[in-house]
Amino acid sequence: MKLRIRDNSIRLRLMQGEVDALRDEGLVTAVTGFPGGRTFRYSVESSPASVNPAAFFSDNQVIVRLPETVVLAWANSEQVSMTGEQVLDDGEKLRILVEKDFVCLTGRDDEDESDMYPHPAAGNRSC
Repeated sequence: MKLRIRDNSIRLRLMQGEVDALRDEGLVTAVTGFPGGRTFRYSVESSPASVNPAAFFSDNQVIVRLPETVVLAWANSEQVSMTGEQVLDDGEKLRILVEKDFVCLTGRDDEDESDMYPHPAAGNRSC
């Protein structure tokens, strides 16, 4: 799972196995270690109680919670992404994007792409 946070937006890209785990188990988590034994965690949860996508930050962890019905429809289809917005305390909006991770159209020697989705534009252009 890859996380990108920028300009009031959170973007998560999930590989095939992670999409399957989110659909079947309701949770996918990743951990990044830092010096001093500190860790940063980020998770995607599928929740039957959720109506809209929402994000939370607490104890060095970002949690993105998605409605279970939306996750099931997404995981079992060709749909690429799920999106939502969450209003922040100051009135600004946090954009939430969760998408399937595709193989890059130009090969990368430093990245294992074996669990990524085939790129729908393969043969048409490069990354």
